[in-house]
Amino acid sequence: MQDNLQVTMDEFLPLRDVVFNTLRQAILTGELKPGERLMEIHLANKLGVSRTPIREAIRKLELEGLVTMIPRRGAEVAQITEKSMNDVLEVRRAMDALCVELACDRITPEELQDLKKACDTFEAAVKTDDIKQIAQADVALHDIIVQATGNQRLIQLVNNLSEQMYRYRFEYIKDFSQHERLVEEHKVIYESIVKKDKETASNMAKVHIDNQKKAIIRQIRLEREKNTPPSDCLPQTYDSHVVAPPSMYQNSPRPHRTQPQSKPYRELGFHRKHHPPHIPRNYEDP
Repeated sequence: MQDNLQVTMDEFLPLRDVVFNTLRQAILTGELKPGERLMEIHLANKLGVSRTPIREAIRKLELEGLVTMIPRRGAEVAQITEKSMNDVLEVRRAMDALCVELACDRITPEELQDLKKACDTFEAAVKTDDIKQIAQADVALHDIIVQATGNQRLIQLVNNLSEQMYRYRFEYIKDFSQHERLVEEHKVIYESIVKKDKETASNMAKVHIDNQKKAIIRQIRLEREKNTPPSDCLPQTYDSHVVAPPSMYQNSPRPHRTQPQSKPYRELGFHRKHHPPHIPRNYEDP
């Protein structure tokens, strides 16, 4: 768990909501990593609160799909799966294409200037290699395009999806090899909007999401391989029987036995099979 996790108090919100927002933001930004355990006592001490608001926040995060409850283990940050990522990006791909098409017709000169500044800010952020700063610059750039549509219903739908998208955006930005491509894609989208070229803008918006999808899948699989032990460390299974690794048979005159022999009983003169325990073999009743 990150040491810089801190609660930001808000006099207008109850404590449980403040704790919930703090933990939620930590998950979305990657401060709390997928699979990381959320222990109530540790979090309570870290944030300087009691366990009650921590418990309530974890329950709400579970409802949002950001936390999973594991039997005999407790709460942990939900893993990023390919299925959940596909569901989110399929919707976002369609909405982004619609947003740039509408922006071609409706964007104002002031918003065009803001979009150009946002592109420059993003390019400058990429050079810092600060993932959080890059993500914030990326969000600001896309927000200008969304606002330029002038469609309040569409803006609301994008905002509802933006929190989930934020988590995947962080996974994408972790791949530093994609940063230059991101900059170029943003430039093409900006120039297409300036020229009011709906087809090019729409196609590039789709390509933009498709490239994110590929990069995120690579990150997910890399994390999976990192957390999976090598195959030679796992026992092999044949016909529902577990076979011990070859190293267990080395320097052994007998095959491996799953049940140890009861040598102590025999050495003490006891025989577990034919006599009750604690009665010697040569014992005779007078």
